[in-house]
Amino acid sequence: MANDAPALNEVVNSALEFTIPIAHKMGVQAEEVRPGYAATTVPIEGNGNHFGVMYAGVLFTVAEILGGAIAISSFDTAKYFPLVKDLHVFFRKPAATDVRAEASLSEEEIARIAEEADAKGKADFILKATVTDANGVVVAETEGLYQLRTHGK
Repeated sequence: MANDAPALNEVVNSALEFTIPIAHKMGVQAEEVRPGYAATTVPIEGNGNHFGVMYAGVLFTVAEILGGAIAISSFDTAKYFPLVKDLHVFFRKPAATDVRAEASLSEEEIARIAEEADAKGKADFILKATVTDANGVVVAETEGLYQLRTHGK
């Protein structure tokens, strides 16, 4: 029997269009999404600043979106929803090309988060992301404090 469900990256991309329209307008795309892992991209075209490199807010956005993408792929969305509580961005080099952001959570951390959210109605977790340019150079790193919340609690 064939699985007709859309790929997780397609689910995230569809959700972006309606839930975070500005990220969609920037061209943020979920390229790879699976339980515990997500990678997003954004083009340089249309996202430059006054001196020809990617605008800092776009670098922030392509990394911050990873928290939602990982939540969609790792947790039951009928039961939980994510939010960002805090995010620190560390700009390393100017980005003059398209960029890719990646982040992951271990199976153990996913289990801990779900167990705590079930018990308390919410669970905090840290997600670190790396943003690289088309040449593989790290242009930014982020450390975000996210929270998984249980619907209705």
